[in-house]
Amino acid sequence: MKRIKICLLFILITFASFLCISAPKNDITREIEETMLRATRFMVETVSTHGGYLWYYLPDFSRQWGEMEAYKTMIWLQHPGTISMGHLFLEAYHATGNDYYYLAAQKAAAAIIWGQSHEGGWNYMVDFAGDRSLKEWYNTIGKNGWRLEEFQHYYGNSTFDDDITSDAARFLLRMYLEKMDPAYKPALDRAINFILESQYPLGGWPQRYPLRYDFGKNGNPDYSSFYTFNDDVTWENINFLIQCYLTLGQERFLDPIKRGMNFYLLSQDGCGAWGQQLNMDLEAASARTYEPAAFLPGTTCENARLLLRFYQYTGDKRFLSRVPDAIRWLEETALSPDQVEGERTHPTFVDAKTNKPVYVHRKGSNSAYGYYFTDDDDQHLLSHYYGKCRVPLQELKEEYERVAALSLEEATQDSPIKPGKFEHPETPQKFYDLNRFKFNFPATEEMVREIISSLDQENRWLAKHAMISHPYCGDGKNQELTDQFTSENVGDETDTSPYRDTTDQEYISTGEYIRNMHLLINYLKENKAEQAAEYGSR
Repeated sequence: MKRIKICLLFILITFASFLCISAPKNDITREIEETMLRATRFMVETVSTHGGYLWYYLPDFSRQWGEMEAYKTMIWLQHPGTISMGHLFLEAYHATGNDYYYLAAQKAAAAIIWGQSHEGGWNYMVDFAGDRSLKEWYNTIGKNGWRLEEFQHYYGNSTFDDDITSDAARFLLRMYLEKMDPAYKPALDRAINFILESQYPLGGWPQRYPLRYDFGKNGNPDYSSFYTFNDDVTWENINFLIQCYLTLGQERFLDPIKRGMNFYLLSQDGCGAWGQQLNMDLEAASARTYEPAAFLPGTTCENARLLLRFYQYTGDKRFLSRVPDAIRWLEETALSPDQVEGERTHPTFVDAKTNKPVYVHRKGSNSAYGYYFTDDDDQHLLSHYYGKCRVPLQELKEEYERVAALSLEEATQDSPIKPGKFEHPETPQKFYDLNRFKFNFPATEEMVREIISSLDQENRWLAKHAMISHPYCGDGKNQELTDQFTSENVGDETDTSPYRDTTDQEYISTGEYIRNMHLLINYLKENKAEQAAEYGSR
């Protein structure tokens, strides 16, 4: 009897200890989930437009922005807009199991599908008032964004710039795979076919599709039809097709994937470098007026890193063999020590003929009369597209040496396109993580409590120092070729390009919401894993 009492006392003490340890964790878990839901309800039920989002809003909703000022009928797709919000809702759904987040993701998906072109792609923004309203935006606000030339014309087609079309397609793929819901299959199929159809025979992609040739500048052809590496256009399309191959298992994706990878070899210049746009003769070509026809050290380093990845995908040593050429060219074009600025070790642009730096400057104050020009002077550089860049050359060298030292079997063991049986307990649809942005930053309890306490009584996370713009007030009229805005982000009061608000004005920010939600989700996952491990050990 005494032994039984001792055992019962031990059990009670152990249980009490477990409660003491677990109670704070359970409390903070509950606080996190309540805060997440309150903040999300505000975004979904008060901020969103038909399930879609912009980047910033004034608290009274009198003005709103994506990358530029937007109409109330508009949503923005690129990060941190509607697509990123949709991805976030799915992450919150997985972390909490709360169906509200899945419903929010469905609303975001509905907005994205509404904005899909009949060919299957997407533009930067969606206007629920239709093309008539969107054309008016381009002819006023967009036209006067001095440095944002991609918004100065209504193309009426879709873009791969800033991962717009490929990430919208990726999100629809995630929605389809989440519950194998056939409702998402038609829009997903249109997006996949759009990406396949728009690929050039040599394997690259244009920036926009269907092809247009209407808006050349300064005697140069319209760059939107050129082979494009800028903003990872080619790589993001390849990456999406690989994700389709992994999750849908259709071998029709293998040929465009391989042609896409092979295009990196075809487009590499004999010196080892790449331009970020190439004409149909595979020559470096100009794009926006501050993007001259040149080779880019930044693009060259990124593409060389991709060659190493493609070697590990395919085992084809041609990819490995061209990396030293890129390394050699990057060594040759590094800035002299007296020209280096911090970690900016290379010029942004290098003349394709002379191998010397090309620097871009501007005069004037607005899109109507201001202009860009190039020379060899590294002073008074643009702030919005700086003339010097960071190139992680040493990292590239070390990665090349590591990969080159591997045996062929070791190099290709994790290839996503390697033939073989799928050997995991789950199906491919459930196994692969397709979220583009891996927000893996750990959150401390102090950070979490600060995030919880910063949610105001209206369930908003307000942020300062947003990117705003001058309100539209008509086309530029100042013809003075001033140097006042040489190194400024924005021109005179007619320039609708965004600039940083340095005042204490607060804004509703989708970026702030996404950041805070990811930190809370990460802490929640870690906390639940620790509790499960602790419970299991008992």
